[in-house]
Amino acid sequence: MAIEKVKEYFAKYGMEDRVQEFEVSSATVELAAQALGCEPCRIAKTLSFLVDGHAILIVAAGDAKIDNPKYKAQFGTKAKMLSPDEAETLVGHAVGGVCPFGVNEGVTVYLDESLKRFTTVFPACGSSNSAIELTIEELEKFSGFASWIDVCKNWQ
Repeated sequence: MAIEKVKEYFAKYGMEDRVQEFEVSSATVELAAQALGCEPCRIAKTLSFLVDGHAILIVAAGDAKIDNPKYKAQFGTKAKMLSPDEAETLVGHAVGGVCPFGVNEGVTVYLDESLKRFTTVFPACGSSNSAIELTIEELEKFSGFASWIDVCKNWQ
């Protein structure tokens, strides 16, 4: 199971006990915010796309939406989200639990500027009923991100 993979990943840093699991679903921004008792914008949703035949992940604030012209300017192609089957196969996590931790080899992670306004955010941890609270600095460190990008709208 992907959550076990994520817990193993965080165990290397002595942080596996910070992974929270819920009795209820946290598969959407709204459900995760309810489970955590926080504002939806503080959910760090991880969106999976295909660029030049490779999976990429974009971690963005819960209230942000992909801006197609910005995305195309960044990646030189139209935004094409992975199907649920592709996400599980290429990324290693099922939709609803996709996160930037413990992902398959060759997956590139980007962090969207929409996250920078928060002190801490809540990304999923590989299952549809999990999350971890991380500072932005911790998110940078543990996501192994390639760069900060600006490909979202409706959050300013």
